[in-house]
Amino acid sequence: MPALNELYRGYSDRVAFYVVYIQEAHPTDAWQLKSNIKDNVLVATARTHDDRRAAAGSCVKNLGIEFPALVDGTDDAVEIAYSGWPDRLYAIDREGRIAYKSGPGPFGFDTDEPGAELKQLVGEPVAPPASEQTPPVTPAE
Repeated sequence: MPALNELYRGYSDRVAFYVVYIQEAHPTDAWQLKSNIKDNVLVATARTHDDRRAAAGSCVKNLGIEFPALVDGTDDAVEIAYSGWPDRLYAIDREGRIAYKSGPGPFGFDTDEPGAELKQLVGEPVAPPASEQTPPVTPAE
């Protein structure tokens, strides 16, 4: 997520960024991953849009996502239209065409690839003002 947040900060003046929350990946009432249990990522399958919105809000908060989130309906129309499962990254051009589609993620994402595609589509990223840049971390001795 840090690499995507960095892209958002560098391109948000020229590119609309959204995360689209689709169906729950490993709900507690279906196929649960041990890592989800360990990380306390425990979400049941959404039965209503409000359920899905609540799960999306928790996801955005826990992952530290800085850009706007949209929520797919319980009919999963966006997931079906874009093959969003497993996670994918897309760039949609001004004509509404898919200009970039990543391989499946989240663990297989090449975080340099979307940045290279954005650079080709809209140019170099803009550095955030110094007041918004993250200060360097120095190791404790």
